[in-house]
Amino acid sequence: MAENETRRVRRTPQQLAEAVDEQISKQEAVIAGYEEKKQTVIAEYDQKIEAVRSKIKKLEEKKKAILAPKPARKPRMTKKQKLEAILKQAQKSGKTPEEIAEALGISLGE
Repeated sequence: MAENETRRVRRTPQQLAEAVDEQISKQEAVIAGYEEKKQTVIAEYDQKIEAVRSKIKKLEEKKKAILAPKPARKPRMTKKQKLEAILKQAQKSGKTPEEIAEALGISLGE
């Protein structure tokens, strides 16, 4: 009879199936935890990717600004060139040199 007491109790197939079901549910819980971590990490990386994309856009705009031709600057005119331009405009408007001199209050050496 001592042998009967030391023997282990055999479980039924239903009990074995229930034990396996418990292990499966535990593993599914582990998977759910991993999925949560995965989603948080994905969100973090999405934010990082967006930050880099915004930097790329800024750099592309900077590149366009660098490559765009700058408007031509108007050359500076000397006093002599300014006076000649004024005289040309006055002549184009139909004034004679005498009328121009008279308007300026200058007498021509006649």
